[in-house]
Amino acid sequence: MSKLRKIRKYKIHREGVNILIYLFLFLLLLNGSVHAFVPFRICQVTILVISIILYLLIVNFFRSPRRHFNEGNTDNLVVAPADGKIVAIEEVTENEYFQEKRLLVSIFMSILNVHANWYPIDGKVVHVKHHKGRFQAAYLPKSSTENERSTVVLETGNGTRILLRQIAGAMARRIVTYAKRGKKCDIEEHLGFIKFGSRVDLYLPVNTEVMVTMYQKVTGCHTIIAKLK
Repeated sequence: MSKLRKIRKYKIHREGVNILIYLFLFLLLLNGSVHAFVPFRICQVTILVISIILYLLIVNFFRSPRRHFNEGNTDNLVVAPADGKIVAIEEVTENEYFQEKRLLVSIFMSILNVHANWYPIDGKVVHVKHHKGRFQAAYLPKSSTENERSTVVLETGNGTRILLRQIAGAMARRIVTYAKRGKKCDIEEHLGFIKFGSRVDLYLPVNTEVMVTMYQKVTGCHTIIAKLK
């Protein structure tokens, strides 16, 4: 694969386009002002270097890789909805929607991960709700019920329902959810985006076969998280 084709696999996510434009204009104005009014060369170079590093970090954060699921048949598969690290695999009581025991699998996204979220199954959206809340560190267990979050319930073709929860973190101040009730969903389609460090929880039936382990790194739209019975 040529370098050009590899570059074309990535683009800037639509949630970051305006931010990057405004940030570029701000940094351009800042560096122009420093160059015009600060006579010290070392200050000019320092501000320029810091501006370039900051801009590249934000560009990296809003990268949106083009991905395809290549494992064939998606029936009964739950695929990672986000890049990150598995921080929880446990049986818990889900009190918002199911009101019953569910198997929780949590993915923590650091600021360096891709922050686009994918649908974890092929099926349809049956429930969407946004909750206002706090902005605690996303790796804390209580962030699942106390932080700013969006809940999306999805149903497979055979009627099995799973719940996905997008959770804001200490630095994440905005959750974007594209899912709408009644919408058909596809594993290769973006469900939403969380700006800066955050977490995604999956609530699966308790008899689900989990295919990942604690602290394993997973890739959205690629890594198989579980197999539904």
